[in-house]
Parts: sequence; structure tokens; C-alpha cells
Amino acid sequence: MTVPRLTTLILLCASAAANVAANVAANVALAQTGLPRPPMPPAVPPPPAVHGTAAPVVEAPASPVAARPAAGEQPRQATTATPPAGVPQAADKGSVTGLLLPRFAALRSDEVNMRVGPGTRFPIQWQYHRRNLPVEILREVEVWRLVEDEDGVKGWVHQATLVGRRSFVVQGTEAAMRRSPDDDAAAVARLKPGVVGR
Repeated sequence: MTVPRLTTLILLCASAAANVAANVAANVALAQTGLPRPPMPPAVPPPPAVHGTAAPVVEAPASPVAARPAAGEQPRQATTATPPAGVPQAADKGSVTGLLLPRFAALRSDEVNMRVGPGTRFPIQWQYHRRNLPVEILREVEVWRLVEDEDGVKGWVHQATLVGRRSFVVQGTEAAMRRSPDDDAAAVARLKPGVVGR
């Protein structure tokens, strides 16, 4: 470890220790006064990681310095703005790439780890051994993408393991690949279930 990093680490530890000492001193002083502790604010739940639903609006706890209505004035009700009917909603965009979400991609290599969370500290949930397997990107967090495979399994993969080109996988029964998009066009191949192509 270099000297500047070690110095920074020591300063961070000293700062954290000072904060802990200040909190302990404040709690001791509060306990000596005999006054009850103020209630803790309610925990704010994290937004859901489900595609297609808006994050819930969570109101902050009332502040003791919040504005109060003047004498004789009725308190205002909180309102939320809703777009007029018939106006198209803006599509979700990735916070990192700015590309539309959800979108389709494919696995870049024959070995891709799907993790429980966005980072290498999270355990591997699944390992794919199928290059070009199509996945749907639902969310972006830094270099990690929340994807869903054809079976509905969701997990996080690194962006470097994905490629933007679309691919397909045959599901169900054997399918005919035709020369053109017409039902009466000549079949050029018979594709068995599980075949991956692009």
C-alpha cells in the first residue's frame, strides 16, 4: 500500500472514530437529562426491481420546522401530477447507457456468470454455457445489467459479457426456417427446440 493511500485510510478511520465518539457523548448527555429519546424516522423501502412498475412515492416524515397554515387557513392536500389521458409516456432509459429499457441482447461467450446482485461480492446464482443466448436487459447499475432469460430467471451479469446484437432460441416444438416470411415459402432448415441462432 502506498504512503498517500495509507495516510488517507488512517484519516478516514480517525474521522469515523471521532463521529462514533461524538454520537456516544450525545447519547450519554441525553440519558443524563432523563428526557425520552426522539422516535426514529421510519425506514424507507428500496424501489422495486420489477420492470414496468413505477417506484412508490414515499413521503418523508414530518419535520418539526415544516410550514404550518396561517390561522383560519385550511391545510393543503398533497397532490401528484398525472399526465392527461392519451399522452404517450416516456420510455424508461438506462441510467448508464441512456438506451431504452427493456431491450434485448445476447450472451457474448460460452461462460457467463449470473449473480444475485450487481457486483463480484455477490454469489453466483447461475452459470450459462451458451453463446448468443438471448436475454432481456431490465435495469442498469454501473457496469452491471439485470437480465432475464427465456425461462424467466433474473440476475445480474457484467456488461462485458453481453453483446447488443439480437438472437433467438427455438422453444416448444420443431420449427421450419423458411426462405421468406410467407407461410407457403420453401423451408430451408428444420430447427429443433433449444437451437440458438442469430
